[in-house]
Amino acid sequence: MATNTADSEPAVADRALPKLDHGQLGSVVEEELAAARFIDVHTHLFMPSLGKLGLWGIDELLTYHYLEAELFRSSRITPGQYFSLSASEKAYAIWKALFVENAPVSEAARGVVRVLHAFDLPTAADDLREARAFFNSQEPRAHIRRVFELAGISEAVMTNDPLDPEEAPLWERGAEPDPQFRPVLRLDRILNKWVDQWLSLNSQGYAVFREARGNSSAEVRRFLSEWCARMKPVYMAVSLPDTFTFPDDGVRSRLLAEAVLPACREFGIPLSLMIGVRYQVNPALRLAGDGAGRADLRALEHLCLTFPDNRFLVSVLSRENQHELCIYARKFNNLMPFGCWWFLNNPSIVEEITRERLEMLGTSFIPQHSDARILEQVIYKWHNTRRTLAPILTNSYRLLAEDGRPVTRAAVRRDINRLFRDNFERFCGM
Repeated sequence: MATNTADSEPAVADRALPKLDHGQLGSVVEEELAAARFIDVHTHLFMPSLGKLGLWGIDELLTYHYLEAELFRSSRITPGQYFSLSASEKAYAIWKALFVENAPVSEAARGVVRVLHAFDLPTAADDLREARAFFNSQEPRAHIRRVFELAGISEAVMTNDPLDPEEAPLWERGAEPDPQFRPVLRLDRILNKWVDQWLSLNSQGYAVFREARGNSSAEVRRFLSEWCARMKPVYMAVSLPDTFTFPDDGVRSRLLAEAVLPACREFGIPLSLMIGVRYQVNPALRLAGDGAGRADLRALEHLCLTFPDNRFLVSVLSRENQHELCIYARKFNNLMPFGCWWFLNNPSIVEEITRERLEMLGTSFIPQHSDARILEQVIYKWHNTRRTLAPILTNSYRLLAEDGRPVTRAAVRRDINRLFRDNFERFCGM
């Protein structure tokens, strides 16, 4: 078998570099994680040209749905009372209950503290006047650049819905691209809410039907192709319930097979599947009312096997599905596990999942994404990721060295770059 000289040269060079002893490994890993600029592969942030869709500032940070769910456990306020308040009143209610009357020790509450600290704002004030004045004074584009720098990210991948009545017209009018933001074509309304959305497509001139029969799949594919040409997304994406199955006789399976996956192949982009949501287990909590459930990942097996020319970025919401996802990733190289999503984004669980993935997949996965809905959240979410990942990677390198393979700084840098940049760029064909 011929040797690939280009591939072998870095390894030869690496062997000539100074080897790290056990005492150096931890500090080197921390330094390289701090220096690296990550790609945030899944967020709900928006580039400046999409205007008010982008959320930022103290009121938005405090009324994040993670904190809303906590509020109702630490306050006598009811959901009905809370949702009748103004935005600033909601923010103060959460601040008072979770930050003044209690120590903000949860992951989400501690994250707000980290953001305030990053901007030298008081973290234990009785009111929000100083924080509100600071965020209100920021110029959006400059603020975005500063936030990304503080977070250690070079770019964020958005979530863009072509059937959103607020967002779609902005794209149709020619929203100005921004190199710090990458578009993604979101499919939830098409795949999960077809009965409610087919008329919207129909009204735009696409000859689709309620039962998605006839020429509906071809018309949905035409719709997706036109939006891919307009948005230039790095992937398509859909969030799926824990009951998701494939194949079946439903509309979702038909549109996946006949419209979505062909369009992904046409444009050379992956499909992102985020599986395991149980929608509105408590509707009174609104966005905070969703839950999680274990999914049957044989649906993923069927997709990877039936469509080998498609690529699938996959995150699963149930802790119990993580090991099975790793096994499928070992069997199908068109599957890329990514992130510790939503309820899993807590250090104890992130540590468990990341160790498992390293042990089973090496560095051939994407460890994390922020899932940020508010701009400044990327500061604390990526700070937490670096802090959690440092001892995990350090331990992996120590075990490797103990087993006879010394580690260099260049190897650490290469691996971190692969985990947080290269894997995503290569898988998406970027």
